Amino acid sequence: LYVLWLTPASAADEPSLGSNLAELLDYAREHNLEFAAARYETDAALQRVQPAGALPDPVFRTELHDFTNKGTDTPVSLLPNRVNNTYYRVMQTVPFWGKRDLKREVAAAEAMQAQGRSSETWVALSARIKKNYAQYYLYAHSEKLTHELLDLLNNLEQVAQARYATGLVPQQDVIRAQVEQTELRRDLVMVETDQHHAMTRLNTLLQRPPYEPLAQPQRLRPLPAADKLAFAVLEDRLKTRNPQLFTLDAQITAAEKSRELTMKNRYPDFAFGLAPTQMGGKIREWELMFELNIPLQQQSRRSREREADALLSAAQARKEAEANQLLSDLVENLLALSAAQRIEVLTTSSLLPQTETTFQAALVGYQNGKVDFATLLDAQRQILKAKLDVLNAQVEAQIRLAEIEKLLGEEL
Repeated sequence: LYVLWLTPASAADEPSLGSNLAELLDYAREHNLEFAAARYETDAALQRVQPAGALPDPVFRTELHDFTNKGTDTPVSLLPNRVNNTYYRVMQTVPFWGKRDLKREVAAAEAMQAQGRSSETWVALSARIKKNYAQYYLYAHSEKLTHELLDLLNNLEQVAQARYATGLVPQQDVIRAQVEQTELRRDLVMVETDQHHAMTRLNTLLQRPPYEPLAQPQRLRPLPAADKLAFAVLEDRLKTRNPQLFTLDAQITAAEKSRELTMKNRYPDFAFGLAPTQMGGKIREWELMFELNIPLQQQSRRSREREADALLSAAQARKEAEANQLLSDLVENLLALSAAQRIEVLTTSSLLPQTETTFQAALVGYQNGKVDFATLLDAQRQILKAKLDVLNAQVEAQIRLAEIEKLLGEEL
C-alpha cells in the first residue's frame, strides 16, 4: 500500500478512453441513452406481435331472473339457489378466418420497423462519433504542429538576434519573429478551444459528463481498399443493408397486410356462447348461442379500403424516392473521399517536400544575407500550411468514410 501511495497520481489518473475509435463506439453502444431507448422500443414492438393475433377474452354474464319470486312472501335474496331462475352465459368472439394471422403479420411488420429505426439510431450515432473523433484528432494534431512551429520560430528568433547583434540585419527581424510567435500562440488558444469543444461533443454522445477528460487520439482508421469503394459494389450493399430502406420495406409490408385485413372486413366476425340455466339448486336447461355481425356499411368500408390502397402507394413511393436520394448521397461522398485521398497523396509526395526544401534554402540564404526575413517566414508558413493540408485531407476522408458507412448501415 505504501508503494502504491508513492506511485505518481498522473499515471493512474490518465484517461484511457478516447485514444482510438473502436473503444468509443463500444462505450457508446453500452451507455448511450438514445440508443438504449430505441432498443427498448424495439422490444416493446416485438412483445405486441403475439397478442395481436390472440383471441379476444371470453365474456361471462349472469342474470338473476325474478329474484322477488313473483311477489310472494319469500324474502328477497340474491343467492342463485333462492331466486326463480339464474342464467349463466359464456361468450367467445372469433374473427373471420385469416384475420388473426393478418393482425399478427401487421404487428410483426411494425416490429421490423422498430428494429429498422433502432438500426437507424445506431448508424446515425456511430457516424456522429466517427466524425467528431476525426475532428478531435484534427485539433489535437494541429496543436502538436503549432507547438512544433513555435519551437521553429523560437530558433529563427535566436538566429535573427545573433545577426542583429553583429549588425547584419535590422532589429525589425527580431521583432517580427516575436510577433509571429504571439500570433501562433493566439492560434494555439483557438485550437485548444476547438479541441475542448470536440471532446465535449464526444462526451455528450458517450453519455459522459461534458468535462470528463478523454485520452489524446492516437490514430485514424485505415481507409478501405479501392476495390471495396467501387460504386457497383456499394450500391448493392446499400440497397440490401441500409436501415432506412429496411424500415421502409417493413412499412410497405405492414401496409400490404393492413390492406389485406381491410379486405377481410367484408366478411363477418362470429361469437359463440354456452348458457346454462339454474332453477333452484340445479342446472335444468342448456342453451347454445351463435352470433355474427352483418357488414352492411358498404360506403365506410370502401373508404377504408381506399385509404389502405393510398397508404400502400405512399409507402412504395417514399421508398423509391429515398433509395434515389441515398444513391445520390453515396456518389457524392465517394467522389469527395477520392478527392481527399488525391489531395493527401499530392501534398505528401510533392508539396510538402518542396516547401521543406524551400525553407532550408531560405534559411541558408538568410544566414548568408541573400534572403530577407520576410521570405524566411513565408517559407515557414508554407510548411505549416502543407502539413495542415495533409491533416485536413486525412480528416475529410474519415468524415466521408463515416457518411458512406452510415448510408450502408455497416462498416467497411
